[in-house]
Amino acid sequence: MKNGIAIIAFLLIAGAASAQQDSAGVVVHKDPRLDLLVKKQIEYNEVTTREARRFVQGYRILVVNTNDRNKASDAKTKMYQEFPELRTYLEWKAPFYKLKVGDFKTREEADEYLEDIKRVFPTGVYVVRDIIEVNPDKSAELQ
Repeated sequence: MKNGIAIIAFLLIAGAASAQQDSAGVVVHKDPRLDLLVKKQIEYNEVTTREARRFVQGYRILVVNTNDRNKASDAKTKMYQEFPELRTYLEWKAPFYKLKVGDFKTREEADEYLEDIKRVFPTGVYVVRDIIEVNPDKSAELQ
């Protein structure tokens, strides 16, 4: 009886050991529609994250900080005349109107315009950190 149990145990162990041998590799058949789904997901991600990448940390030049709306509007008009290439942003945070110009990614870019703007507005012109607007499509083209 002990010999019979030993023989059965030996056969079970030998059968399990031979089942672990891998004589053939694994073959994966990929459906070509998966590539289309991946491409579609990439396009979807690009469109949905474009707006989030539109606003980044950068610099603007604070030209006027006043509680007189007419003074702020006059400064905005003067900026358009002197520097048409710069975008202007007139903000109202009670009780002050702030006129900021430019969308500069680095402080050095803002400093290039700072001296020219100080010639037109001699006092109270500073470079400030701000959330700037960038065009993601143009940024990708430049890189």
